Amino acid sequence: MWKTASATALLALVVGYFYHDNPDLPEQILRYVGLPDFQSSSPSQDSVEQVIAAAWEALITLPTQQWSKVAVGVNACVDVVVSGVGLLQALAVDPGAGLDHEVLHSKEHLKEAFIYYMERGAAAERFFSDPEAFQRIARAAAEYPGAKLYVGGNAALIGQKLATYPDITVLLCGPVGPKLLEMLDEQILVPPESLQETDEYHLILEYKAGEQWGSTRAPQANRFIFSHDVSNGEMSSLETFVASLDEFQPDLVVLSGLHMMEGQGKELWEERLKEAVSAISDIRHDIPIHLELASMTDKEYMSRIMQEQVMPIVSSIGLNEQELLFLSQAGGGPHADLAAWRGVPDVGRVSDILLWVLERHGRSEPSSESDLTRIHFHTLAYHVLATVDGYWGNQAAAVMAGARVASSQACGLRSVDAGKVSLRAPLEFHSSHGEPREKLTLDPEKPVTVWRRGNVTFHLTVVLVCKEPLRTVGLGDAISAEGLVYSELKARRPIVEFA
Repeated sequence: MWKTASATALLALVVGYFYHDNPDLPEQILRYVGLPDFQSSSPSQDSVEQVIAAAWEALITLPTQQWSKVAVGVNACVDVVVSGVGLLQALAVDPGAGLDHEVLHSKEHLKEAFIYYMERGAAAERFFSDPEAFQRIARAAAEYPGAKLYVGGNAALIGQKLATYPDITVLLCGPVGPKLLEMLDEQILVPPESLQETDEYHLILEYKAGEQWGSTRAPQANRFIFSHDVSNGEMSSLETFVASLDEFQPDLVVLSGLHMMEGQGKELWEERLKEAVSAISDIRHDIPIHLELASMTDKEYMSRIMQEQVMPIVSSIGLNEQELLFLSQAGGGPHADLAAWRGVPDVGRVSDILLWVLERHGRSEPSSESDLTRIHFHTLAYHVLATVDGYWGNQAAAVMAGARVASSQACGLRSVDAGKVSLRAPLEFHSSHGEPREKLTLDPEKPVTVWRRGNVTFHLTVVLVCKEPLRTVGLGDAISAEGLVYSELKARRPIVEFA
């Protein structure tokens, strides 16, 4: 008997030793050896997901000063959401090797780009150059069993989310056709100049975590978007949008759609970007502007946006992990040699790039002529809000609100169901990948970790990832919209004249 007791005691010591690095390991070992699971024997013990979800509900509060009128533009369309693998099989293309393409010219390009991003579990958006081929694919997508039509385009999606708050009046400018107008929230105002006879359609090819096609297996759920969208591609509604602001008098402007111009080619975007900057510069200087970024591949185009064109005249940007890394690659920033993120993006590396953007291209110093003071970064497992000190308030609530909506909306629910989500982010991480690096932890009962680097403050919270997501399209837009609703501007844009 003493041998059995000794063996049990030894096993307990081993389990305890490894528990710190892998909290799931004791349960696995106990299940394997057939001993009782004392950790889960208490029915009153909450899971870490339950603790975090409850803390969000208790801690997320609206700011003292809230937005009352928000103008959103300029990309809007109808999304056709369909199974990516199913549609490609219906188009009679065979699985093969993945290959990225900046612009899609054929079904073969579509297949290769879809596989390239599916095997990485990454989101992407591309322009399809052949209008006739696109129409054939679009018809096949609309007729595919289970295909669904939704409001699409970053601006329209952000407008839809903001319109769920009854105290916010939303103005939406963009190419709005009859189908899209029918689908928009009735609270959204659309200027007559934005209405057009036909809708712009975008095709959203979704895939599930673990879904397989040929030798390609998706590590996580995501989507691949493509379109032949000339109206949004040329940002044709931008001047109408800016002109409508004088009458609407917003206290916040949300701008998106710049990524659509990339597929038009350098000759078009070079001139159109100058016109866009001129139009944006006409917005009153006391109105903050949030810029929502999206997937891009042209480093020169991104460099223009970042260094000399758009970023200096916006107050805030929203972006995901691919877009953040591409910013650094285009501008020669930290970790630009990293080809892609592996698994959950390292918090230290993300922090390094966010700091670089705000110090190099933002207003981290009072002498800077840039207006950029806020970046809302989101990835599957966690979110970070990085802000220049003195300009923004209520950012802990804002970053938690963004994470909460990501968890609930992905599951198709109004609130977070702790049984349908899982924690995938590390609870321990570092403030930087280099030196000086501070070791940080996240307390599930107070799920925001705060740290400072120079004049920049970082707020991080984890995301409770939906185990079986119903729809991934528009999550980034919902996250940014929710973060803005809970944000409070403490200092207005400085008055700077741009040539």
